[in-house]
Amino acid sequence: MDRDPATAPPSLLAPARLRDLELRNRMWLAPMCQYMVEAEDGVPTDWHLVHLGARAAGGFGLVITEATAVTPTGRISPRDTGLWNDEQTGAWSRITDFCHRQGSAAAVQLAHAGRKASTWPALPAYSARRGTIPEFASGWRTVGPTAEPFPGLDAPDALSTADISRVVEEFVAAARRAEQAGFDALELHFAHGYLVHEFLSPLVNTRQDAYGGDGPGRRRLAREIAAAVREQWPADRPVIVRISATDWLDGGWDISQSIELARELEAVGVDALHVSTGGAVIADIAVGPEYQVGFARTLREAVSLPVTAVGLITDPAGAQAILDRGDADFVAVGRAALREPGWPQRAAHELGVRDASLYPGAYRRGSW
Repeated sequence: MDRDPATAPPSLLAPARLRDLELRNRMWLAPMCQYMVEAEDGVPTDWHLVHLGARAAGGFGLVITEATAVTPTGRISPRDTGLWNDEQTGAWSRITDFCHRQGSAAAVQLAHAGRKASTWPALPAYSARRGTIPEFASGWRTVGPTAEPFPGLDAPDALSTADISRVVEEFVAAARRAEQAGFDALELHFAHGYLVHEFLSPLVNTRQDAYGGDGPGRRRLAREIAAAVREQWPADRPVIVRISATDWLDGGWDISQSIELARELEAVGVDALHVSTGGAVIADIAVGPEYQVGFARTLREAVSLPVTAVGLITDPAGAQAILDRGDADFVAVGRAALREPGWPQRAAHELGVRDASLYPGAYRRGSW
């Protein structure tokens, strides 16, 4: 660094540790769907190498992939990435290798979209199309805790207990492939109204068997996936879970239930929480700068797990203030990073730190 070594950097720029994983700072690239697998085979492409590689070169401590499906029918759209075969594993290896050479750690977000799968990609070319892609147009039958559809989408098939066991196995198999692909961490996607969140939310999960009913029943799938993945994932690498802390509707999933889940996840060896909100049902959400940060703080105060805040965090000084107040241990930047791959480099400049290590050698002439 070009700063005085006797002066501690702002915590946003300070190194951090999750299990044995050393992160160069506390800035994460949030997972963001790209819908750029044009072959519709789940294999990440040059787009994903450039997208994630640019943010790794831009200084993020951890880059997290888009929602990466554990099975073909778990994709949000046909153009999503996956991690269910060898070709995908090899393609991801190329990307993780590049990120590592830039000094960034890489995590894969493992996901199953549940009843919100098989939808048209959220790209301008598909702006006139809404809802479920029909099977004749490369869509597929979706699944959920019940046969009740998400508004505007086709009704899913209700999962049997045997089907649920296979879902757990699919997450575990994808985790093994993630290790082969060189990922440093896993993020399990239990948020945004996708399959696991569907089981968690009492507004969606009306089952009356062991995977429904009361809180422990609705949380069972999340516990089983987290425990099974933690058992198979290398002991020195962290498992992160992304949750929606609230459904934003009375009678739905809320912060008190999120605390109960967080404690159970901590007990099975989860290492960090990534706190988002919403997605299971249609709700009126007052979106604004840092609108989810309060939920991160509440969870941080309830468990000993490190917590990451996300949600319209765009200003470096504001991100530093989140850490200074004790609202979170890390911050994740999404949309701002789409505009600015080198957001951490600007953050260092605005916080008074000259850190040459945030720049690839070829870019240092352009440093702040």
